[in-house]
Amino acid sequence: MGVFALTEPAYAGEQPGNTQGSNTEQSGGGDGNGIYATARITYSGSVAKGGGKGNVTSADVNWTPPPCWYAPFLGAKDFKKLMSKNIEDQMNAPGMGGHAGAALSELQRHYEDEYGWTDTPGYKDYNVDKDGEGMFWAAVENPDEPDPLERGSCDELPFWVDNGEAPPPRYEEAISPEILAALAYQHMQLPDTKASLAPEGTTKVNLPTWAWLDRAVFDEVQATAALNVPGFNIQATTTAKPVALKLEPGTEDADTYPASGECAINADDSIGEPYAKGKADQTPPCGLRYLRSSGNGSYKLRATITWEINWTGTGGAGGDLPDGTFGNEQAVVVQEIQSVNR
Repeated sequence: MGVFALTEPAYAGEQPGNTQGSNTEQSGGGDGNGIYATARITYSGSVAKGGGKGNVTSADVNWTPPPCWYAPFLGAKDFKKLMSKNIEDQMNAPGMGGHAGAALSELQRHYEDEYGWTDTPGYKDYNVDKDGEGMFWAAVENPDEPDPLERGSCDELPFWVDNGEAPPPRYEEAISPEILAALAYQHMQLPDTKASLAPEGTTKVNLPTWAWLDRAVFDEVQATAALNVPGFNIQATTTAKPVALKLEPGTEDADTYPASGECAINADDSIGEPYAKGKADQTPPCGLRYLRSSGNGSYKLRATITWEINWTGTGGAGGDLPDGTFGNEQAVVVQEIQSVNR
């Protein structure tokens, strides 16, 4: 079946709240054309600002958020009004070139006089006799998906779903708690990671540098995505829990403690151990040791936290999502001991 592109698209409502760990929530407003304002995905909790992607990166390179999905779009009368005014424009939309004529006639028949195809039943007068009893669903492109072919892979014509009913099984990409969980994951905003160091900022060659993060850094982070329309209300919440800190010295001329560079979280939800006077000759439980001077520059130490992420959703749904990672770089100057003893 040919691609159908609405000139007034089914918007994803990419307008999440702003601030980390907050309970703010924003949703897209109506646009005066009969589109349900509530038919947009809303985000709340710790989510990225301005509708952009969050700063969490999946540890599984094979996992990606959905590039598109099907979601409630318009009631019967509003859909008829849109199609009646813009039917020719729809056929000239991207992906429909060369389908004018017979295809236009078939599309009109599909929604006007029950003309259908295999697994795609037609409709009588746009289902206006069922207005208020359901909605037409349409494809939504994920604006954060960089591949236009992937974004356009949901290419089915708009279809009807009765209130309280699930979309037909053939529409595997129909919006669901699991898809909402993936979108919440994509927009989740994690706190910045800057490890405390001793010595701080400037250290010496072969001197153990202690690294730690206080328990206050490791509060759980939650983000929620929801979709609420008449007869169809679902949501999903992702929860990220920090489980480890990885240190990357920024040079091969360094040792890490432990050798893997991965410092596990302690029982009190902290990581590592703060340096205290008298521990200069001890091996830090979490830290590093530079073996060569950084010269006139500095090394870029990267501290990355691994977050264990799961989700819960409407109807008792839930499960695990790939671990997420997020880290920051901080400059470390390494000096030769002799240079400071002259």
